[in-house]
Amino acid sequence: MAPAVAPPRVSARRRRPGVIALSLALIAAGGAGVAVLLIQVGNRTDVVTVVRDVQVGQVITENDLGKTSIALDPAVKAVRSQDMDSVVGKRAAVELKPGSLLAPSQVTKDSLVQAGEQLVPIGLEPKQIPATALVPGQKVQLVHVFVQGATDTGEASDATLQTIGGRIVKASGAAPGTGIVVVDVATSATDGPRAAAWVAAGALRLVLAAPDGS
Repeated sequence: MAPAVAPPRVSARRRRPGVIALSLALIAAGGAGVAVLLIQVGNRTDVVTVVRDVQVGQVITENDLGKTSIALDPAVKAVRSQDMDSVVGKRAAVELKPGSLLAPSQVTKDSLVQAGEQLVPIGLEPKQIPATALVPGQKVQLVHVFVQGATDTGEASDATLQTIGGRIVKASGAAPGTGIVVVDVATSATDGPRAAAWVAAGALRLVLAAPDGS
């Protein structure tokens, strides 16, 4: 009679305490990550959005605005939904585009053209446009230059350079094909007609003033 064969011995898998501890730590970290994500998703802020194009200086109406709820970075300044009534009736300090958040700095209670001022549109060719962006409120100097064959504007010779102080109200985008940018500049009512004459004669150049307005 053949001897009985003992069944194969199955040894218990050895569990290492270090591996178990690492597994528990990863599970805990994953759970913490999910918790942070849930907190971030839940921590939303109701803010005001722009739903229609609003030009610079235009009065903002309730129909121009909407509301949404987003997870807002603390560094982003946006008008809260509960403050929407405070911006309705004010003017756009910059051009507002649909789909963007409304920031407090983008609205103003003041008219961009003050009493006693006139608005002079100036067309600038690509070579005359400064690399620095033209923004509303920026101080500029309108300079009269001599142009060969230009119509006499009644100004003195180049020996006495003529300048007019102004402030940018709006700058358009570059026109297709020509690249010309139209800049609306507010000047005093007494200087407005003179600046317009310089523009008509092609004898005007726009110079950006220093940051302190000098």
